Amino acid sequence: MIVFHIDIHKYLLGGKMFALPTLKYSFSAIEPYIDAQTMEIHYSKHHQAYLDNLNKALEKYPDLQTKYVEELLIDLNLVPEEIRTAVRNNGGGYVNHALFWEVMSPESTKEPIKDIKTAIENTFGSFDNFKQQFSQAALNRFGSGWAWLAINENKQLEIMSTANQDSPISEGKKPVLGLDVWEHAYYLKYHNRRQEYIENWWNVVNWEYVDQLYNASN
Repeated sequence: MIVFHIDIHKYLLGGKMFALPTLKYSFSAIEPYIDAQTMEIHYSKHHQAYLDNLNKALEKYPDLQTKYVEELLIDLNLVPEEIRTAVRNNGGGYVNHALFWEVMSPESTKEPIKDIKTAIENTFGSFDNFKQQFSQAALNRFGSGWAWLAINENKQLEIMSTANQDSPISEGKKPVLGLDVWEHAYYLKYHNRRQEYIENWWNVVNWEYVDQLYNASN
């Protein structure tokens, strides 16, 4: 079972409804790469909507409210059928965005550090190779979705992409880096220029946090 116990993944337990995680930097902190208006709408409107819809879906199921969201996503067949799609979409959106805010920082080192640096180089040959493959996964995602760096069942790093708000967790994998390529994540600034958004996003990756997630998952 994959259950995270680090920072953003400590959701409210004990029968309480889930809450929006606190953003650790201002909406304008990662400009010019992501503009303040996009950040504010993305966080306070889109992420909030996933949260509200998840809580609404779980209203009749107090036993599910005591679990980590990841536990619900690990095996969606254990979620009652009448709310399964809502939990998949909104639980995924909730978790995916909680990770997304954390893997960005106004104080990015621009390149991997520590253990995640070594792991990326060992797996992909170099950071440049990894960056190219990850960017391609993000660019080639048709429609809405995400690109991920995840740890698979064999404890190895892999690049993957999911549609909509599907989470790697539901495929038995642990995400350590995720890039949102829904249009709402970039359209106000970049319009249809997804590639430019992806290229600029590398300037704000929080490699310190990615390294923490990587070590916590091994």
